[in-house]
Amino acid sequence: RLPAYLARPDDRAAHSAIVVVNEIFGIHDYIKDVCRRLAREGYAALAPDYFDRAGDPAPLTDFNAIRDIVATATHEQVMGDTEGALEWLRDQGRRQISFVNSSRIGITGFCWGGSVAWMAAARFEQIKAGVAWYGRLVRPAPGHWGAEEERPWPYDVGALIRAPVLGLYAENDRGIPLESVENMRAALAAADNPTSSEIVVYPGVGHGFHADYRESYDAAAAAEGWARMLAWFRAHGVS
Repeated sequence: RLPAYLARPDDRAAHSAIVVVNEIFGIHDYIKDVCRRLAREGYAALAPDYFDRAGDPAPLTDFNAIRDIVATATHEQVMGDTEGALEWLRDQGRRQISFVNSSRIGITGFCWGGSVAWMAAARFEQIKAGVAWYGRLVRPAPGHWGAEEERPWPYDVGALIRAPVLGLYAENDRGIPLESVENMRAALAAADNPTSSEIVVYPGVGHGFHADYRESYDAAAAAEGWARMLAWFRAHGVS
């Protein structure tokens, strides 16, 4: 059993659903607000607590303690938890009175969750579209956080993306250089992927530009990215 935060429209209709994948800070107020904002747009938004087995990073301020929790969530465990979230949404869609249209499911994620969104779109055919906010695309350099685990990264699965993914990235992201963004674009193009994934880079902003609790928040880029996300989902059958 895995806890999750759910927000949905207050009616009896079956709505498209979005799996919301958190940052390294877990299911904190920002992620809950993202879910509620999606609910106001007509979606059932489900944010699984991927770190529940190891602890709750949301109230922590010690970055090393947060990293220790996040490090326990291996790639395959995260993919399994995402599959569980998709199955739960599918099961809701089978009920006689359901709030989920399980044929219209998308995924979005932020930072750590942005990478998860790319990887899930490559693995699960149930996902119709994805939006990845500044998620790492390539394996970190040896000795850097995240490099320890032998696992694929979005760049490695460019040819396997099953659903169209919109990547929203920052020009001045110190953790995700533009070179890796261009490499991802090249991987998608070389694979001649029919899903027509797209990457948009916002000039003059840094990592986390959508997170309104951070100093890196940029209101204009955040609003434009949000509008792009909604249009992307609706253009690809998640509406």
